[in-house]
Amino acid sequence: SLALAEHVPPADAFLVKRLRDAGAVLLGKANLSEWANFRSSHSSSGWSSIGGQTRNPYDTARSPCGSSSGSAVAVAANLTTVAVGTETNGSVVCPAGITGIVGIKPTLGLVSRSGIIPIAHSQDTAGPMARSVRGAAMLLTAMTGVDADDPATGKGPELIDYSSNLTADGLRGKRIGVIRSYYGAGSSPHVERVFDAAIAAIKAQGAEVVDPIEIEADEMNAAEYEVLLYEFRADLNSYLEKSAAPIGSLADLIRFNDANAETVMSIFGQDILIEAEAKGPLTEPEYLEALETSKRIARTAIDQALATHALDALIAPTNGPAWMIDPVNGDSYGVGSSSLAAISGYPSITVPAGFAAGLPIGLSIISEAWNEKQLIEIAYAFEQATEARQAPILE
Repeated sequence: SLALAEHVPPADAFLVKRLRDAGAVLLGKANLSEWANFRSSHSSSGWSSIGGQTRNPYDTARSPCGSSSGSAVAVAANLTTVAVGTETNGSVVCPAGITGIVGIKPTLGLVSRSGIIPIAHSQDTAGPMARSVRGAAMLLTAMTGVDADDPATGKGPELIDYSSNLTADGLRGKRIGVIRSYYGAGSSPHVERVFDAAIAAIKAQGAEVVDPIEIEADEMNAAEYEVLLYEFRADLNSYLEKSAAPIGSLADLIRFNDANAETVMSIFGQDILIEAEAKGPLTEPEYLEALETSKRIARTAIDQALATHALDALIAPTNGPAWMIDPVNGDSYGVGSSSLAAISGYPSITVPAGFAAGLPIGLSIISEAWNEKQLIEIAYAFEQATEARQAPILE
């Protein structure tokens, strides 16, 4: 955002310190959807007032999804080996899926949120992106750790090497449930074809497949949106105050954007920022009820599906084919499956599954909290069996 163009944080984020300590070489910061795509209901994913429009390397006229657009594109286009994105709902897995790479959305609290500009503390997390499951697992291992400034990090398991013991037979004997009901099934025959081929590959690797799994998630998304509005105002104000940023609050940001509208709002506005600024404190009953409702529905849906059918994981398509970049009408989302894992705070991983007219389609694998190790093992076995990823041809 132009509002933070000159802002240098007072210290590395906790996860950045972890990466430096592990020997990582930091190449730079990637462009992303301005304010993590939580500024306007007509936004164009991957556009910011600093970096302009990020483009999909498989077709530069098409969207890279968001909000961690630049991180995914940099990996997909072979500009970097691995990258870090952040997700509130879909901002790691959608750009990863739509650019044909691996992305992991960890359990809330596995990776510290300290130093990350927030949308909502009840859903925000950073996650690794890479061209292979092993690469993403190695980066996740380096990113994790207990941070005294983020109490959620003390609830997870001891440090784990997520890249160890990955074998090609990791699907053998696993029970996998197929979600077809809530992500827009039937809206894209291309997606259905790739998804059915992925299911066939999973069966061929010795897994038992339960198809379909019914998911009840009515009222979840409306409740989540209320939570995000409330928490964005509270969490962003807290971040700006603590980091000595050039703007001190969400209200200041709105005024800055109005004053610099020709640059900042050249293609879309800030209706979501205005809506969030109108919310009250996190003690209001409307917020507390929405938080309880969204978490309960999402967690119950996953927990019941896993328990009822004795499943190890659930699968769904990550994304549909990338849509054309449209600065007039904004994004044209179709198929998507990020909400259950995002709202529940449970882990998910997307892995390349195939192509629709040359555009990547990802497979999302979802499970219970702190089950990253098994999810990565399943994803690795699928990756080895299908070898679905093909690098983009760059002109």
